[in-house]
Amino acid sequence: MRPCTSVWHSRGRACLRLRAVELPGWKTKLSWVAAVLLAVLFLASGLWKIIDTQAWAQRITQLKLPGSAGVPLALVVGIAETLGAVLILVPRFRRWGAILVGILLIAFMGYFAVNYGALRGADCSCFPWIKRAVGPQFFLGDLAMLGLALVAGVWSRPSGSLRTVVVIAGAVAVFALVSYGVNEVRQSGTRAPASILIDGQPYNIEHGKYFLFFFNPACSHCFDSAKRMAKFEWGQTRVVAVPVEMPQYAPQFLADTGLKAVVSSDFDLLKRTFGYTAYPFGVVIDNGREKAALPRFDETEPAATLRRLGFVN
Repeated sequence: MRPCTSVWHSRGRACLRLRAVELPGWKTKLSWVAAVLLAVLFLASGLWKIIDTQAWAQRITQLKLPGSAGVPLALVVGIAETLGAVLILVPRFRRWGAILVGILLIAFMGYFAVNYGALRGADCSCFPWIKRAVGPQFFLGDLAMLGLALVAGVWSRPSGSLRTVVVIAGAVAVFALVSYGVNEVRQSGTRAPASILIDGQPYNIEHGKYFLFFFNPACSHCFDSAKRMAKFEWGQTRVVAVPVEMPQYAPQFLADTGLKAVVSSDFDLLKRTFGYTAYPFGVVIDNGREKAALPRFDETEPAATLRRLGFVN
């Protein structure tokens, strides 16, 4: 390549900029490999949170965060991860994408490090195909991804056109909000099955007030939620417990928690009908129609919603 002159005129400045962004071929290739790997991971993780926001809101509450922060945080993180994945794939924006991904990874590691004692062993599977739990391997994995972000960002040209990035971010945010709104509308007013199976016999839920409680007998969060609900004054509301896994342990679960409920074996039917996301999960039914889906179980919910709807005294 012909060397640039040191004369500071327009052509010289353009030439100097060209030299500044040119990198050896192997560095460019490694930057692409790192960018593609991170884009695949973060696009999958971000879209998962956007499309299934309620399930992620539930996961977030299980990580010692306030229940009221579940939905907003799931949306914000989902949008940020999706935006980071899109930016890091485009050479023009790769450095900014790498910075955003790096900030997210540092934030994740920082939060879990501060709360390591309480969250050690907790499920933190952010990526659809990778099962992870809080522990040493979690931090090693995030450090590896942070290294990929560093490679992708440092060995790429400087980013530009902030206005375009703002437009992309806006498009991702609109997609996330529309997706969340559509899911919320779909979960409102669904017709309940005329009857479900209780102890092998049809059980009519078309008339009256019912609360469906989806749970896993081995889930400690479900156990704590059931113990709190056992203290509610249910009045005319009948509680139907729906085990998601290990149904043989459902009666012992109810006995240990003190929750008065009948047990249904129709999980698959109820899951399809009401859009079950993740346990614990509740559905409020009034005269055969869904009044509300309750994915949040903590110190204030579902008690507040059940009282507002008149399902507990």
